[in-house]
Amino acid sequence: MRRTRYDAVVVGAGPAGSTAAIVLARGGARVALIDKASFPRDKACGDLIGPRGLALLDDVGLALPDGRRVAEMLVVGPSGRRVVLPARAGRTYPGHGLAIPRKRFDAWLRDIALDAGAEPVTGRVGAGRYDDTGQLVGVALDDGRTLDGDVVIGADGATSAVAVAARLLDARVVLWGFAQRGYVDEDVDLPAIALWDEAPWRGFPGYGWLFPGDDAANVGLGIGLGSRRADASRAVTRFDQFCAHLTRLGLLSAAVPDRRLGGWLKMGMVGTIPARQRTLLVGDAAGLVNPLQGEGIAPALASGRAAADAVLAGVGTAAAQYRRALAKAHTPYLSVAAPIHAASIAGPPRRVSLLGRALTMPGVSRAIAGPWAVYWNDLRDGAPPSLHAALAAAAHGVGRLATPRAATRKRLETDLSDEHSQ
Repeated sequence: MRRTRYDAVVVGAGPAGSTAAIVLARGGARVALIDKASFPRDKACGDLIGPRGLALLDDVGLALPDGRRVAEMLVVGPSGRRVVLPARAGRTYPGHGLAIPRKRFDAWLRDIALDAGAEPVTGRVGAGRYDDTGQLVGVALDDGRTLDGDVVIGADGATSAVAVAARLLDARVVLWGFAQRGYVDEDVDLPAIALWDEAPWRGFPGYGWLFPGDDAANVGLGIGLGSRRADASRAVTRFDQFCAHLTRLGLLSAAVPDRRLGGWLKMGMVGTIPARQRTLLVGDAAGLVNPLQGEGIAPALASGRAAADAVLAGVGTAAAQYRRALAKAHTPYLSVAAPIHAASIAGPPRRVSLLGRALTMPGVSRAIAGPWAVYWNDLRDGAPPSLHAALAAAAHGVGRLATPRAATRKRLETDLSDEHSQ
């Protein structure tokens, strides 16, 4: 059995893991960056990096990769009515995002981590390694290799093996989601979100999208599941029906090839303790996906950096410092957004349909488009003073007043508390 010791073992070389590895390696740590796949590899995603993600890359000192700049977003309701959500630069983020395939983006970011000094390891984690007190201290790969570290950073996605090994997951209360996406030969100028009725007045508990890309457009369908993971197949079985809906709307004209890819989502950090002892979870492994619109890249990048900063500040205090950083950055938004998500997917299909129709009614949509763009994309912090920002703040205040007893809110606050330090 080959055993190797590192300052940090990072499991997963997606955006969160590679960002953590970059910051750690630049800080002088010896880092193992493990991934089960050989790069470049594909990933189910909408392929959009939001404004906060671009700001984070710039702040870490990374020149932005080539991609397609996107700003405003079209939202189409179940009845076909449309509203354009405006894009505006904030004090701490630009007024646009970037469309770039994950196959290229992830490989680019991983290469930077390796150039910084992280050591690449290809292999699948088969089990955790524990000390005499039961604390996770490393991982064992399926090929027999073992890697130990002063810290283990789980960046291995929604179904994280590290989260399970460190006993940081309660799958019974997680806000699960599942999405399937394909690429299609279509020229798309404006990214589009579609709130869809899978049957008359039966709202689909999620949304679909059609986003621009470099060589092909990205089309997908995502479903919110709560704890009912068996329902994930609906995003697969309804996919062609949804694409036909886009065609009727005049948004899609080409056929979507059968080569499609699906992936799990874990949203709002609910049901996941993001750090304990010397194990830290980042990105999707920590549930850092926006529960209202499904964005995961920006919080993945930010959490990777926050985890690395906490480790470099001191291994013994890293878990507590990292949890506090997440609580400060995410609890204000997620404590409202997660209960809203949970309530919306649990409602009867007719209510889901009515909500989608109400949001896109001509008079209503014009009034709420600006604050909707700010709040939905979690851009209140750093937004310039404006009526849109004020209305988004007011909506958040109403949400806080409406959700003090929500189970998802209570669980989120408990999982981020300092009682999980040991």
